[in-house]
Amino acid sequence: MKTKDPILTNSLRDTLKEVMQKEIDQLPALLEKLSPSERLNFLCRLMPFVFPKVEAVHPKEGEPFTFN
Repeated sequence: MKTKDPILTNSLRDTLKEVMQKEIDQLPALLEKLSPSERLNFLCRLMPFVFPKVEAVHPKEGEPFTFN
């Protein structure tokens, strides 16, 4: 099994970071070109990467079973 070349891996990561940054910089202009429904769809798909996942909270979790 071959080992990964750290120089190639770092170079690839740097290149991908640059590509992503250019795309992120263009987002406002691209969003303006979308219809309202397309924009909403895009934003909804992006939300899981921006906001933490909401988990159900149980009202008795962590509370004592009886009160004295």
